[in-house]
Amino acid sequence: MHFVQAKGILTSSGGNGMNIYRGCSHGCIYCDSRSLCYQFKHPFEDIEVKINAPQLLETALKSKRKKCMIGTGSMSDPYMHCEEELRLTRKSLQIILKYGFGASVLTKSDRILEDIDLLDEINRKTRCVVQMTLTTYDDRLCRIIEPGVCPTGRRIEVLAEMQKRGIPCIVWLTPVLPFINDTEENIRGIAEACVRTGVKGIVCFGMGMTLREGNREYYYAALDRYFPGMKEKYIARYGNSYEVNSPDAAGLMKLLKDICRKNQILCTPQECFAYMQEFPSQYDQISMFDL
Repeated sequence: MHFVQAKGILTSSGGNGMNIYRGCSHGCIYCDSRSLCYQFKHPFEDIEVKINAPQLLETALKSKRKKCMIGTGSMSDPYMHCEEELRLTRKSLQIILKYGFGASVLTKSDRILEDIDLLDEINRKTRCVVQMTLTTYDDRLCRIIEPGVCPTGRRIEVLAEMQKRGIPCIVWLTPVLPFINDTEENIRGIAEACVRTGVKGIVCFGMGMTLREGNREYYYAALDRYFPGMKEKYIARYGNSYEVNSPDAAGLMKLLKDICRKNQILCTPQECFAYMQEFPSQYDQISMFDL
């Protein structure tokens, strides 16, 4: 990893998202963040650390006149291995709590449990939503396609711990890899785990994945390594398509939506995003400290 002094931390569009780290050490074979369009100037596994992120966040939140949810994890997981040492995500959550904002955190890692005390307190004071990515119900397969992070079974345990605390959760069921995890058994297993753990919504953009320059080459190399002959199957069916959908996309999506509707789980991205961005009206006001 290497350190940089960032100029800002909250995104300009919407003003409420942040990425403390850039790059990733989880090694997921399908990662879209490897795409060349994101213009990484360093190797993807050489994590760029915005070492002044907490100070930038405090400055930004001090000047915000309207309380809102502060999100993290959209591009790089806030609970990568380096967080064990640096604790920048934890420091940022402390600042979010201090200034009375809400938090929405997306991760694949059980390291989030180390901050469950802060997440719990934020949720009691304002609002906190934990988002967990689940792609592959079979832990053996999960260890192949997401080798540097805890397997799905452990992530489901994290969801159960959040449920015990009353912290609402959203699951991202994406991506679905054609001919690998695009099975009824997989989708049903994940959806039923969401039912058991009281998940509020499941974000699924479709039963497929995206491939573009940068992540396509990395993904195909992984296919050659772990699934011999699969790359040729992809090339024959999809060519250089950006959207790569499962042959059974319609049936799998129907299965997911049926389970969600039966159990009153939000099942469209629009519903889930609206839920995650909600901020309690009683806290959505100008504080005397913001004047």
